[in-house]
Amino acid sequence: MAVLGIESSAHTFGVGIIENGKIIANRKRMYKIGKTGMIPVKVAEFHSKNARSVIESAIAEAGISIADIEAIGYTKGPGLGPCLRVGQLSAKTLAVSIGVPLFPVNHGLGHIEVTRQAFHMHDPIALYVSGGNSQILALDEQPFRHYKVYGETLDIGVGNMLDNFARAAGLNPAWGSTVAKVALGGSYIQMPYTVKGMDFAFAGILTHATKALSYTGVSDVAYSLQETSFAMLCEAVERAIMLTGKKELLTCGGVAQSARLKEMLSLMAMEHAVRFVAAPDELNADNGAMIALVAEKMLYSGARPEAPIINQRSRPDSAVVTW
Repeated sequence: MAVLGIESSAHTFGVGIIENGKIIANRKRMYKIGKTGMIPVKVAEFHSKNARSVIESAIAEAGISIADIEAIGYTKGPGLGPCLRVGQLSAKTLAVSIGVPLFPVNHGLGHIEVTRQAFHMHDPIALYVSGGNSQILALDEQPFRHYKVYGETLDIGVGNMLDNFARAAGLNPAWGSTVAKVALGGSYIQMPYTVKGMDFAFAGILTHATKALSYTGVSDVAYSLQETSFAMLCEAVERAIMLTGKKELLTCGGVAQSARLKEMLSLMAMEHAVRFVAAPDELNADNGAMIALVAEKMLYSGARPEAPIINQRSRPDSAVVTW
């Protein structure tokens, strides 16, 4: 028997299928952002048009029939409301039609768990970095078993910061991977650096970098922005490692696809004899398999299906880890 998961928090409509912890299908279609970024209603329309075909292609890839699905998970949040709603309605419709339980899944928890399972990690510190989210988490047993947030952004996520800079610089597509390409060969210029304990902030450095475009080459600004913001993350994570004494570190989420961030984290982890891993890019990018994996864990651990809601501000530390 298999569990199907639907991810639709932002630009990607993804459908994954898990069988006994193994990914047997992972299909997606992604809205093309271009220079303008995402308009939620337009992205939701894209998801609505593609939902059926992505679901059908995932089932075909898995080589199963609809009758083999024993549960369905979907992203309840965080994310863009109209986009989340498409995934929720798709999942609910499918669950009702075949009579299986439905599990709302926190997006960040999906990223952490799919990476944790892929590398058989026991008790890691997790740096979750994506468009709207930037958090440092680790499992905690009080007041219930959950991922406790040790540090997080005080304003915007590092991914949104990079995307906003890309738009200001006229880069196409306007996201972090384009900033990384432009940063190659750049020279460092001074940037604001904001770390408070294990928390960090990116609005100030974004404002500074955007203004710097008027008097400095885009390559130098991109390089300096990337180096400084990633150094901020590394400092906060290092402090969390020292505080908790944990010997495993993972990074996950869209920004965890950055080769430079992974290099910096790896060097820092090595200094503390900490095992460091990052999932393959296809699992760090938004995908349905990570949602299916958490739904399967919930199903097999005896968790009760929750009300089929969406919550744009859903936090990973509010999710009960029942496995």
